[in-house]
Amino acid sequence: MIRRILAQSTVTDLGRAEDWYTRLFGRGPDARPMAGLLEWHLGETYGLQVWSEPGRAGASTVVLEETDLDAAAAHLRAAGLGHEAAQPGGGARILPLTDPDGNRVVLTGA
Repeated sequence: MIRRILAQSTVTDLGRAEDWYTRLFGRGPDARPMAGLLEWHLGETYGLQVWSEPGRAGASTVVLEETDLDAAAAHLRAAGLGHEAAQPGGGARILPLTDPDGNRVVLTGA
């Protein structure tokens, strides 16, 4: 039985990615399990890994459901992460972002 899931984004520059994802989540990584790997534990059984793998960087997509998309958009603006306005998508609203390597991070919510 699967007990945990970790989405993954692959990046070229781990330091640059750490800064971006730290601003996205409002805090630094929860773990550094090995060289080249950062983890944010977003809940008890789920999270995001940011992995330094330059040959695959920029091809990841992560979708994160927010409880308050408007508050998340305000947090992103305050953190210096520019974005377009939320738009309809998937029966709710989506707020697509792009990390420095071109990975898509899509926030979704009401």
